[in-house]
Amino acid sequence: MSTADMLKVRSNNTCELCKSTDSLAVYEVAPQEQNSKDNTIYICSKCEAQIEKKEELDSAHWQCLTETMWSEVPAVQIVAWRMLNRLRAESWAVDNLDMLYLDEDTLAWAKATGDHENDGSVALHKDSNGNILKTGDTVVLTKSLDVKGSTLNAKMGTVVKNIRLVEDNIEQIEGKIEGQTIVILTKYLRKQGS
Repeated sequence: MSTADMLKVRSNNTCELCKSTDSLAVYEVAPQEQNSKDNTIYICSKCEAQIEKKEELDSAHWQCLTETMWSEVPAVQIVAWRMLNRLRAESWAVDNLDMLYLDEDTLAWAKATGDHENDGSVALHKDSNGNILKTGDTVVLTKSLDVKGSTLNAKMGTVVKNIRLVEDNIEQIEGKIEGQTIVILTKYLRKQGS
């Protein structure tokens, strides 16, 4: 039986964190040397996006941890502990953290990523109006820009389709203007339709 099949059985085909039945997938709890049912969990896409900081942290969504943190599965306990630490500005999360007991080895695994030392803020690409940008979006320039190393001048109001997010810099996106791929600062654009 595959790891995914074992997780489906263990979780009763629901997210092991929020009990959702939509868009479920195997999630590897870092760090780990080898993938097994003991260090992986079965979660929904919403939980995964927020764990991976690809989506704003939704406190209401994570109220589910009040129940699921009592799982007997160490990997579920670890993710619950990490998420409760991100939410420690919420009194309910602090109360749950105070109640959640992890044995020495499990606590060491939970702390191994250092994620518990960070707050719950998520660094996302946002346009000049604060709208969240995603790969494939269409944006409009809010300022005329001279493109370095080129004679190209991108005029205010230019539409840039199918943008790509620059992974390691939330203030930059890539887009094509007149067939040339350029890097554009997010503060000089707005998401089309916003």
